[in-house]
Amino acid sequence: MVFRTKPELAQLNNIRNLTMVGHLGIEFTAIGEDFIEATMPVDHRTKQPMGLLHGGANVVLAETLGSIAASLTIDLNTHVCVGLEINANHLKSVREGQVIGKTSPIHIGKSTQVWEIKIRNEAGQLCCISRITLAILEKK
Repeated sequence: MVFRTKPELAQLNNIRNLTMVGHLGIEFTAIGEDFIEATMPVDHRTKQPMGLLHGGANVVLAETLGSIAASLTIDLNTHVCVGLEINANHLKSVREGQVIGKTSPIHIGKSTQVWEIKIRNEAGQLCCISRITLAILEKK
């Protein structure tokens, strides 16, 4: 397992309250040995004016998954992880329902981490693929 400890889904879902994550309706749904999964509704909070899932909402879901996953691999008493770079390729539009994001590690190092996030529609079709790079910093 890549995580220091495997949190309960309820723990992850409680930390989203009063944040953008909660506002957008992102809900953590699964935790495995090396992945975290979450859903996000495609509704008035996450659509752009043309009625499609907003690319920025995809990036919020991706950054949320990658950052949370990375933070679960470090000692949060002594270190913190911060985003350095995120990219996203939007491959298929989504108009309704929900999307499911799943993150898995590409690189877990002492000073940097890289996580891949795949976002799929309810039919399982890949809609967005993202990659986030995080710096692991010692707390001062």
